[in-house]
Amino acid sequence: MTEWKLAYHANCWGALGGNAVGVTSITQLSYRTFGEMDRAFSDIAAAGYEGVEVFDGNLLDVPAAEMRRLLSDAGLTLVATYAGGNFIFDDILPEELARVTRAADRAAELGAPHLVVGGGAKRFEGTRDGDYAKLGAALDRVKEIAEVRGLRAHYHPHLSTIVEGPQEVHRIFGLTSIDFCPDTAHLAAAGGDPARLIRELRDRISYVHLKGFQKEPFAFTPLDRGDVPTGPILEALREARFAGWVCTELDAWPDPAEGARLSMDYLKRA
Repeated sequence: MTEWKLAYHANCWGALGGNAVGVTSITQLSYRTFGEMDRAFSDIAAAGYEGVEVFDGNLLDVPAAEMRRLLSDAGLTLVATYAGGNFIFDDILPEELARVTRAADRAAELGAPHLVVGGGAKRFEGTRDGDYAKLGAALDRVKEIAEVRGLRAHYHPHLSTIVEGPQEVHRIFGLTSIDFCPDTAHLAAAGGDPARLIRELRDRISYVHLKGFQKEPFAFTPLDRGDVPTGPILEALREARFAGWVCTELDAWPDPAEGARLSMDYLKRA
């Protein structure tokens, strides 16, 4: 595969979590992989990827100069950072956007082209109809934050949020102008056909998260393992004339370096 630039997410090199201080301070509620980024970057580069995506917490854990050194030592480009928020609660939205802004500032300082966000909280008593409008408006604010800093902003539909399946995906992208970052495994796990959604929303896609998915037992997998063939997804991207970064990822794998190699081996054959 030569038509796309290939990146890998550093989220697999340790336990996934967040900043516990965020329970009482929304501005501190960042994503984080509890692992060593130098090891992750080295393994990702050794597997043949050109770029890397990191969580906002990992991006901000170290000074910009140190992160620039880690990237340079591995020969990687920082492609994106991933942040999130509830995005539907009026009182805390300014705090969430301030946190996204910090991540966007650092990503821009390091030359990354993309900012990705997930979210849209499910309320305890159930989703209200107005929550989608609130989420859409918040995502437009994220887009503005990104554009001011020379970044392209994307919304990543995600399990456990109010945007999971195809109907919800189409609904939210009718309410915001932010780009669509399809995560092929999350879309499939929510009952969607990733290839079909890519075709239907092709004009909104400028960055992609690519991973495999198996239903029983529930797990994300290296590419073309499990229950969702990767070939039709790649064909849909080719039909859409997609020409950007494709970021492969695994939320967890016993040997993260092996997981990265397995997906790259598939991509070389695809």
